[in-house]
Amino acid sequence: MASDVERPRFSSISKDEASSGEIGTEQEPLLKNGSNEVEEYSVVSAILPFLFPAFGGLLYGYDIGATSSATISIQSATLSGISWYNLSSLQVGLITSGSLYGALIGSILAFNVADFLGRRKELIVSAVTYLVGGLLTALAPSFTLMVIGRFIYGIGIGLAMHAAPMYIAETAPSQIRGRLISLKEFFIVLGMLVGYIAGSLLVDIVTGWRYMYGVSVPLSLIMGVGMWWLPASPRWILLRVVQGKGDAQVLRKVAIDCLCQLRGAAIGESAPQKVDEILSELSYMCEEQEATLAEVFQGKCLKALIIGGGLVLFQQITGQPSVLYYAATIFQSAGFPEASDATKVSVLLGLLKLIMTGVAVLVVDRLGRRPLLLGGVSGITVSLVLLGSYYSFLGDVPALAVVALLVYVGCYQLSFGPIGWLMISEIFPLRQRGRGLSIAVLINFGANAVVALAFSPLQELLGAGAVFFIFGGIAILAIIFIFFYIPETKGLTLEEIEAKIL
Repeated sequence: MASDVERPRFSSISKDEASSGEIGTEQEPLLKNGSNEVEEYSVVSAILPFLFPAFGGLLYGYDIGATSSATISIQSATLSGISWYNLSSLQVGLITSGSLYGALIGSILAFNVADFLGRRKELIVSAVTYLVGGLLTALAPSFTLMVIGRFIYGIGIGLAMHAAPMYIAETAPSQIRGRLISLKEFFIVLGMLVGYIAGSLLVDIVTGWRYMYGVSVPLSLIMGVGMWWLPASPRWILLRVVQGKGDAQVLRKVAIDCLCQLRGAAIGESAPQKVDEILSELSYMCEEQEATLAEVFQGKCLKALIIGGGLVLFQQITGQPSVLYYAATIFQSAGFPEASDATKVSVLLGLLKLIMTGVAVLVVDRLGRRPLLLGGVSGITVSLVLLGSYYSFLGDVPALAVVALLVYVGCYQLSFGPIGWLMISEIFPLRQRGRGLSIAVLINFGANAVVALAFSPLQELLGAGAVFFIFGGIAILAIIFIFFYIPETKGLTLEEIEAKIL
């Protein structure tokens, strides 16, 4: 092809260059101006590197679903099985939000350790903290130890939500990258649904809350063992080559072995060529020094941070935490006064989220990111206006609130839910990806905490109708932001995204 740029090979790396980490004197960009090259891969080999990182999302979602019933069980004088069941609203709030605040700390820790540990080891550490936090919460002999367990579990959430999308993005073939990262959101929703179901089954059992939290223990073991078996991200290994953090020849061979394990037999003998292409592209685009904090807010990374950070910020401040954490209250206000009915509705809501996330997974690599975002957030805007109208002047039409809530959940799972995590995992330059993504995750959990805490006071001050109208106005701003700032990354490799979009 005439537009192809000549691709330098690395077979001529000298012994001296290998020992010093140098990889050549002249590097040129290897990105093509024509159609994208299709990556060869085995379906089975591509699924496993997604599956075990996705368990991090499953455990996150399970915690949300199970906690809604666990807080009921633990406050029961007859079923809690403890002497400290008479908890204040503040103590219940600490149990509910303890994992969220732990996730904030986990996001901050990820900023400092992500590039040092690598994606795989960070996920292993996440699995260990999930395990320790789940055990401590389930076996807690006192309220204080339970909150500590919730906090430790939350650190695992922060690390997993940071490392899992990076690992999947860096190891997945470009043509199914969007589908696999969106499937991680599917696993979050699946975990929520499993948590709702487990809670409804165990809420009437003595010490049922201990069993609810104990379910996370075997799941975290599966995640940890699976990540121990999986290889490291080849792109992270090659970044270490570029930065001179090891013997270039040895690391190149390790990257080839990892890529072969990730792609299976389908990649054949092309693995060395693919590794050399990635290495050449990284050498052209990356500097040798490790990224500093200041660089995260400069140049390409700043643009990526505006795109990714802005998207996950709007993901939260359009009311998602309020709808998620106060769904039962909304249904009760809309005509479901019995708590048991609200619990059943929460399960049905989880099923809807699962189905709509599945739809997004199937179409994201076909339709692209922007159409799903624009269409989904438009639906979110309409639903928020309907909710505001119900609570303001249409209170005699409870079906309106239910329909609006279902539309909101469905549209969110088509757009912000999966696409937010997808965009932050693929938009940051490799050299700053670990730190940039940790800031985006911190924005996500921070905004989640703020909106969840502010919803009740704002509801009392302004009324639910006004709050939902405010969320609707923010959703309109989100549409404008998406239209002007969010690029289309469908079908592009991570290196092409860095070269062509940033």
